[in-house]
Amino acid sequence: MPTYGVRGLTVAGASAVGAATLCYLLTALFPLVGVRMARSAAEQLDRDVLLGAVLAEVLFSVPYLLALLTAGTLVVIWTWRARKNLDAFPGAVPNLSPAWAIAGWLVPLANLVVPARVLADLLRNSVWQRRQSWLVGVWWASWLVFLIGDRFVARAEQQRYDRLTELPRNDAEFATYVRFYEDALAPRLVPAVACLVAGIAFVVLVRRISAAQQDRLSRAVPVWPGQPVWPGRPGWPAPAAPMPVAPTSPQVPPTPGGTIGA
Repeated sequence: MPTYGVRGLTVAGASAVGAATLCYLLTALFPLVGVRMARSAAEQLDRDVLLGAVLAEVLFSVPYLLALLTAGTLVVIWTWRARKNLDAFPGAVPNLSPAWAIAGWLVPLANLVVPARVLADLLRNSVWQRRQSWLVGVWWASWLVFLIGDRFVARAEQQRYDRLTELPRNDAEFATYVRFYEDALAPRLVPAVACLVAGIAFVVLVRRISAAQQDRLSRAVPVWPGQPVWPGRPGWPAPAAPMPVAPTSPQVPPTPGGTIGA
């Protein structure tokens, strides 16, 4: 069965997941910057400062989206390779086919359950330690909280933002923008904490599974070719001794009642 190295992909995928997690935390904490800009706009009655706050939040989101896309691509490739390796491991009994290692992330509704089952298969059949299965539960629970919480917070913020005055003109209307950013921080903390926990748990799982698989793959590969040894040097095999030949009796012509030569 073909096998696939996962060490380099593990480093790249873990780095991308870490970068995406960090970028999301920065976007979640943006209200700390937005409230300062909104207060400055209210003091100066300057709409351009409010527009600058909106543009700044967009700029904060771009690195996160790029890191998330990169991390998602690397994670799908890693999951497929790690699952294919199980087919070459004697004793491994995965519950899902390698196709689900890809489709499980992409098919709607299935992506709420299948990736957790695939990762549990990888952990169980690679590390062979059931006591570590709780890591899968921690990762998947925090990941679901992050997905659902982020969408809920984004939708609620959009509804609150639509109710703001598009072109504020006085102190009261500018103050609504200040309150918008002040109230936006607390709800964002829930998906931010969930994202942090999910990112850390996933990196730990990926590293442990990959280390176990790489160790097993390295022990299964024979050392070939060996160290070169020149003729006449120590270690060069001695000439093989000639095989002993059993003595035979001379052949004699057959005679009545006799034998053919022994």
